[in-house]
Amino acid sequence: MEKLINQFELGLFFWQVLIFVGLIILLKKFAWKPILDAVNDREEGIKNALLSAENARKEMQNLQADNQRILQEARLERDTMLKEAREMKDKMVDDAKTEAQAQGQKMIDQAKAAIESEKNAAMAELKLHVSTLSLSIAEKILKDELSNKEAQTKLVEKLLGDVKLN
Repeated sequence: MEKLINQFELGLFFWQVLIFVGLIILLKKFAWKPILDAVNDREEGIKNALLSAENARKEMQNLQADNQRILQEARLERDTMLKEAREMKDKMVDDAKTEAQAQGQKMIDQAKAAIESEKNAAMAELKLHVSTLSLSIAEKILKDELSNKEAQTKLVEKLLGDVKLN
């Protein structure tokens, strides 16, 4: 260091300072500005990328929330549709049961009416047969009674005795 101080020359120092200042000015004009601009551009790019990533994250959260809401609504709608389908099925089954019971009752009533009319027809036919048979028996009895002269006379006397004259 002592050697440097002993060899110090003012002219050489002046030119070294002048070249150093010139180099600083040149670097500032041509190198520092583009380097700082590139660093600033890179910094802006990173900030923009971070903002975009944050916005994308928020958008994803919103989409997930929307998806959850849509899924919940779809589940509710599905449950509602299933409930309505069950209610419709139950109503259709009840209507079918009611209609079947009504048809069954109608058939029973028709069968009872048919049985009653058959019974009445059978009774009428039976009465007709009984009256025909009674007349036939009475006719045979009368023929037997009237074929005998003595029996005829008794019958006439009996009938005349029963009749009252006024």
